[in-house]
Amino acid sequence: MRGVSAPAAPADRDARFTDVGRLVVRCPDRPGIVAALSGLMADAGANIIDSQQHSSDPSGGTFTLRLEFFLADLGTRRPDLEAALGELAGDFQLTWRLTDAARKPRLAVFVSKADHVLQELLYRVDAGDLRAEIAVVVSNHPDLEPVARAHGVPFHHVPVSPHTKAEAEAAALEIVGDADLVVLARYMQIVSAEFCGRFPERLINIHHSFLPAFVGANPYQAAADRGVKLIGATAHYVTPELDAGPIIEQEVARIDHRATVEDMRRVGRYVERQVLAQAVTWHVEDRVIVDGAKTIVFA
Repeated sequence: MRGVSAPAAPADRDARFTDVGRLVVRCPDRPGIVAALSGLMADAGANIIDSQQHSSDPSGGTFTLRLEFFLADLGTRRPDLEAALGELAGDFQLTWRLTDAARKPRLAVFVSKADHVLQELLYRVDAGDLRAEIAVVVSNHPDLEPVARAHGVPFHHVPVSPHTKAEAEAAALEIVGDADLVVLARYMQIVSAEFCGRFPERLINIHHSFLPAFVGANPYQAAADRGVKLIGATAHYVTPELDAGPIIEQEVARIDHRATVEDMRRVGRYVERQVLAQAVTWHVEDRVIVDGAKTIVFA
């Protein structure tokens, strides 16, 4: 997050949120921050309709706040609000992000052969539960093209082999373009550090284990080998270190000694769907703030 305004550009918009804005700020904690921000909003004629805050330590920690507000004719009055925030930033060492709640972020979803998490994302978008636009689906296999096409989403098959990985990744990035968020929805390929750097804090993966346990490939087999009684899934931001990015959401399901690896995969599919869809929803609603190796989630 930095002290600039997120683009107010076109993409698809949700009329239900016309003139609703979201503001996320971070700064060193000290008295008067909430009063100053509330006063700024009042002076602008904005009505605060939701507010959540967190302090890592009231004495010398970091203060984080997310608020939603209504401001009539937000589009034309936005520059004045940004200017006021810029002035306040100097006084409180604020970093801030201002977004238009009516704008639907553009998502690029990467998949392989498993369809369950893609199906969940498509369903939630169609139902209006996930206020986003799935702009494209990219896959290293052709299997899920009918799923994407059935929802009117463009599908691109980009084969990947050990010898063509760099070229395939470059081609995929060209397809994705300026997507607001990239989602690895059971995409069974490790992306490069360059790929991660293209989408800092805008690249979400679903890992089919309760991290930090069982990182890497085939975690259900690893869980079976250890005789675990809980399996889970983790949605996290992707960083160059495998399965080590800041965690957004996790969930578990109970199993017992009778569960085979295939039983675990079957149960896990339901958990994975829920966890990834929830993480993506929170991200597009500006509810997730990265705090070093962790996240603050204003759910």
